[in-house]
Amino acid sequence: MDNAPAKRLTGIAYIPRWLGGVSCYIVFGLGGLLTSLTILPLLRFWPGTREQRVSRVQKAVHIMFRGFVHMLSWAGVIKVTPVNKVRLSEARGKVVVINHPTLVDVVVLISLMPNAGCIVKQGIWRNPFMRGVVACAGYIPNRGAELLLLDCKQVLDSGTNLIIFPEGTRTVLGSVINDFARGAANIALRTKTDILPVILHTNASGLTKQEAWYEIPRRTIGMRVEVGETIDHIRYDTQAGGDAKMARLLTRDLEDHFKKELK
Repeated sequence: MDNAPAKRLTGIAYIPRWLGGVSCYIVFGLGGLLTSLTILPLLRFWPGTREQRVSRVQKAVHIMFRGFVHMLSWAGVIKVTPVNKVRLSEARGKVVVINHPTLVDVVVLISLMPNAGCIVKQGIWRNPFMRGVVACAGYIPNRGAELLLLDCKQVLDSGTNLIIFPEGTRTVLGSVINDFARGAANIALRTKTDILPVILHTNASGLTKQEAWYEIPRRTIGMRVEVGETIDHIRYDTQAGGDAKMARLLTRDLEDHFKKELK
């Protein structure tokens, strides 16, 4: 990916970009509502084991998100360049840790990963456009530490990869990353799951937490999705130092790794 930012659109030249970007969101929202009422329930209740049904829905969501990324690319909002993409397609039952600079990070990652789940905040479960999608795909509601851990273990044991943003929310504008929380490390260590780090580099600001969804960036955001090497959870043996100590150590090492790569 070229590190130089794209030309900044101003005046009349920006209008097609804004119309195209907003149209992408509208189509995505309406498409999510329609498929959650039709295609996804059909796939979910089609004969097969629970794992097979969830897998079918996850692949359908993967295809939908890939289409949305193509639309955003066509509209000039983003340009995605994956590095070591095969590591995503071959991953099974791993905790995928990624930084969070933009609104569409999870969409971009799932568009590259056909068997992915994630922890979803309660607000999305109440969203009529997204509730059907996340329920059918077997995503995990954030409903308390112990229940959350049990849900995560069940999902990971089934071979589904679990996407976690250690920053918790989108990176504050002007910062390299937000401070990492220990949630990802705790889940990985307590479920004995390896970690796959994914570093998302962007070469222009846009779609940040400080901006509304309809504030379409005036520059195309180049997004390099760099998939790192697996981090073995056994390197942080909790028998040696205890869960809390090892979780702090792993979190610190992950944060240092991301800061180094992003700088």
